[in-house]
Amino acid sequence: MTDTIIGIMGAMPQEINGIIPLIQSPLETTIGRRTYTHGTINGIRVVLVFSRWGKVAAAATTATLINEFKVSRILFMGVAGGIAPELNIGDVVVADRLIQHDIDARPIMEEFQIPLLGKKFLDADATYRDKAAKAISQLILRTPAEGYNPKVIVGDIASGDRFFATSADKQNLLAKLPTIQCVEMEGAAVAQVCFEHDIPLTVIRIISDTADEESPADFLHFIETVASTFSSKIIEALFLAE
Repeated sequence: MTDTIIGIMGAMPQEINGIIPLIQSPLETTIGRRTYTHGTINGIRVVLVFSRWGKVAAAATTATLINEFKVSRILFMGVAGGIAPELNIGDVVVADRLIQHDIDARPIMEEFQIPLLGKKFLDADATYRDKAAKAISQLILRTPAEGYNPKVIVGDIASGDRFFATSADKQNLLAKLPTIQCVEMEGAAVAQVCFEHDIPLTVIRIISDTADEESPADFLHFIETVASTFSSKIIEALFLAE
């Protein structure tokens, strides 16, 4: 067994339920109304937790993983709304950089700039980013998701406390941040906490909808029918690659 402890986070129960059976000798600890399941996967120590929705919830969970469980790095798994026009439901985005699209302290500082850090984008860990992209690409070739023909993209992800459900909102975001691949509600907040504590971060998002008028129905269908199974397969692939 290695000294590495990997914190695995998901923003919804459906995103982590399929991972729990992969954990050997699981033990549960409850802190701040969250259940942290710790044990091992493939001989590597892990702590798995449902972070709850939104930036505040995700940041609080991240701080607990770092301070209470002494994790070595963090992996965030979940779904997202596709922003880039080439993305389809079922595609996977591995974060290169993350940005909070709802930070706006103008005219004190530039839009999207994080106060005191002087940064807009925060980098995911490059080594684990590339390993994850390779492992997931190989997984898709071996066992494609039923009903989908997914591809893997490494790119920028935007986070904010809102659900995108109109084409106009999507186009407005792309006009300001043209490199964004998808939107979600937690990743960049986790990235900020990890940056401040020097913890490597990997964020993997499966596209559940295309952030438009069809998003509510597409999101709910994908969560219930695909997300949990797909997440567990990705975790298996990543830990076999360790």
